[in-house]
Amino acid sequence: MIDRKKPLLEIRGLKKWFPIHKGVFRKHAGDVRAVDGLDFDVGRTETVSLVGESGCGKTTAGRSILRLIEPTGGSALFRDNDREFDLFQLHRSEMRALRRNLQIIFQDPFASLNPRIPVSRAISEALEVHRIASGRDELDQRVAELMELVGLRPEFRNRYPHEFSGGQRQRIGIARALALKPRFIVCDEAVSALDVSIQAQVVNLLKDLQREFELSYLFIAHDLSVVKYISDRIAVMYLGRIVEMATATELFENPSHPYTQALLSAVPRPDPTKKKERIILQGDVPSPIKPPSGCHFHTRCPVAKPVCKEIYPGVTRLSPPHTASCHWLEEWRTRRGPSTRLRRRPHEVSREPGGRGGRAVPANEELLAHRGDDGLPESSRRGTKSCVPPRSPRLPVKLRGPARPAGRAPPRTSCSWSPAPARDLSRDPRGSSTRH
Repeated sequence: MIDRKKPLLEIRGLKKWFPIHKGVFRKHAGDVRAVDGLDFDVGRTETVSLVGESGCGKTTAGRSILRLIEPTGGSALFRDNDREFDLFQLHRSEMRALRRNLQIIFQDPFASLNPRIPVSRAISEALEVHRIASGRDELDQRVAELMELVGLRPEFRNRYPHEFSGGQRQRIGIARALALKPRFIVCDEAVSALDVSIQAQVVNLLKDLQREFELSYLFIAHDLSVVKYISDRIAVMYLGRIVEMATATELFENPSHPYTQALLSAVPRPDPTKKKERIILQGDVPSPIKPPSGCHFHTRCPVAKPVCKEIYPGVTRLSPPHTASCHWLEEWRTRRGPSTRLRRRPHEVSREPGGRGGRAVPANEELLAHRGDDGLPESSRRGTKSCVPPRSPRLPVKLRGPARPAGRAPPRTSCSWSPAPARDLSRDPRGSSTRH
């Protein structure tokens, strides 16, 4: 009996450290902490997305769950009908039988397809391995059904991968993932390498297949607009850890963690008339080999406090689906109570590059209540008929180039022409001296 109330997949304490060996004897010198303790659930027919900067551990987390790379620690509880399995504790033969319910769509469809075999062989290979279909006629019929399901013509099944476009190759990868009728699919940046129009087609295809076959997705992507469209919940990762998790609507309307606010400020708006303040984080992402102590984000956080450098913040529940890890949020929750809606901090600012005289930028475009969509205070709009920002003062036109430092000769050129000497005003135009 299937319990619909329990999630399909529960991840607890997922870790993946890559060891570093040095010297002739390959002595262990450290670890690359790609994933350092992830906790999240994936419900039935739900899409959970992982977002973050490049190198934060999104792809490593997805592949570790499927054990394409062996995890270092943690547990992954998968519920198949009335049974429960810890994927990280299964034997290799047991895991192979369970892979029918766990599939992946890779980022680069051309690299994931064998260029020496036709696409019909690539799609039917899993059917042969798991002995779902037997005989050439049954395999051909199943391949034709899968190609029609993803929007490809069945007569293309004998073509090779290089004969298809990028969007068509990604559809082939989706058909191969659906061949075994799985229940959980990891979409590892499945639309990142495609054009915008092709992205929309593939995303709509994934949503249609999810409704038809009751699929659950772990969607990994960089494009936050695509993530908002397809996701039910979004987890924001930074340096191998989840810093904030909420529903798609709640995360975009009420981002709480400073890193989430900076990440969403980089999303372009389709309306050019609406101004948006960009949050520029100082410094680079720390190395996962030796991450900072305490909160990993304190080296770039504009509101970091001394406690952030010593203790990693716990998970603060802002609402039933909304959690974040930040010391400021813990203090706010203790001071205001669990039923108060979060209001952003008006003192959060960051500075753009440019030295000490950088311009102060609010940490979120909705932080200050007196600012409108165009970023101007209400006081500057009073008495005007429009909200268009005033023009900056026009700079004086320079008629001459910059002054040359004293003692420096003019630059030498390959041209033999030289300027004429200055005219002596004491002589007349004919060249004779002026008579007094």
